[in-house]
Amino acid sequence: MHIIKYDKGFTRRHVLEGMGKTALFGGMLAPLWDVIARDGDISKAYPDEAMSIDLLSGGAVKPGGMIDAGNVESVRHLMDPITFIQISQQGRVVKMAEKTTTDIYKLNPRPYIDATLRHRHQALLDAKGNVIVAGKKPWIGGNPFPDGGSAHEILAGHVLSWGRHDASCYPIKEWDMTGGGVQQFHYNYLFVEVMATGRTVLDPKPYMTNKLDRLRYHTVLVTAPAGNLRGVSLVQHWPYDQTKFPDFFGYLPSFKRVRRFPTNQRFEPIVPGSTVFLTDAWMTGDPFLTWGNFKLKGAVPWLGGTSGTWQANTDNWEHKRVGGTTGNKFFESTFELIPEVYAVDLEPVYYPRAPYAKKRVWFDARTMTPLAMVAFNRKGEVWKSFEAGTCMYQLDDGTQWPKKGNPYWSWTYGHSHDMENDRISIFEQAEHVDGGFHVRVDDPKLFEQFCTIPAIRRLGAG
Repeated sequence: MHIIKYDKGFTRRHVLEGMGKTALFGGMLAPLWDVIARDGDISKAYPDEAMSIDLLSGGAVKPGGMIDAGNVESVRHLMDPITFIQISQQGRVVKMAEKTTTDIYKLNPRPYIDATLRHRHQALLDAKGNVIVAGKKPWIGGNPFPDGGSAHEILAGHVLSWGRHDASCYPIKEWDMTGGGVQQFHYNYLFVEVMATGRTVLDPKPYMTNKLDRLRYHTVLVTAPAGNLRGVSLVQHWPYDQTKFPDFFGYLPSFKRVRRFPTNQRFEPIVPGSTVFLTDAWMTGDPFLTWGNFKLKGAVPWLGGTSGTWQANTDNWEHKRVGGTTGNKFFESTFELIPEVYAVDLEPVYYPRAPYAKKRVWFDARTMTPLAMVAFNRKGEVWKSFEAGTCMYQLDDGTQWPKKGNPYWSWTYGHSHDMENDRISIFEQAEHVDGGFHVRVDDPKLFEQFCTIPAIRRLGAG
């Protein structure tokens, strides 16, 4: 007979104890990153029962089973309210992973994890709230606050490196649809990120240059469909100081020139018909100190797409679809039970005309990677959700991308769902998009090819 030492009540008590605290730290049985530092395995930080979907669902959801309208009520407390509506009312079904991922090196890139361990306890905050190290220099790589802490520290750690790589080129395919899943727009585009600080792979590191006032550069380039939008390219140069707005430039093919955009216009669609705003990128798409009133709402168990979401065996890594009247409204996805997730609220204090009153973002305590975001309108009502799947690009049979070296870790799909009119944008990271652009990671050529003003003029004109 198995005696359950840590039952469902233990998890509930752990959650209740965390409510109202201004700082929380990972782990139930032991400090999470102390455990990780020993062998990279999180399992000794949590009781087995905290990683049992069978227990937390009352037996309604089984490992390797499905979550659908018939059993989603049993796990309603483990997801955001819009995901619950998608499954309970709109035909979305989600596969349940066989087990919780306990190997930290399957949850973020290896160089990023190694840097996090190497630089643990070295992070400081300056008078403005920016992350620095001794000598008042910018952060040097990895997550500065992996153990958790305050809402401010959790947000800071993520914004310092969205994609956890020094340089990334994401080919993206997006579909914008009605409530029934009827397509209205379809785009191919690139999203390129290049880090100027906190670099862990590319030389020079940890800083790109001796000028330490930049955090990152990122570019969006529309490659399809043909017409006025093809060739539109936008580049942002982010200051390291998170109280300042990025420099924002765009090339518009129809005008054949580069123009500067107002940098505080963060709440508009990236492309026509999309529900994705600039502020939604990686769920915290703005300099985080232009938001404020940070509140740590607690630590909870959660269902999130952190494994099994790379479609290695389909053409161009495309995901199958489910739901809506067309059967195409959502991507097929896999959720695993995550024993501890931090819920953080933030308000757009630098944006007096923002349509969002606040965001709530759920961060995986294992890596501080965001899993889901809900935006509230000015009436305080749930308006939009943004949910993303991430994965190590490696299968159990050894198939991986790239074929040699460390497998790639990144995001795989996203859902951005506007519930006020039930419009949705779904997007996935493809292997390639129109224009002959392919996925690239830690490529030193990305900056000159995509992230300068001459680069966006060249890309747009081509």
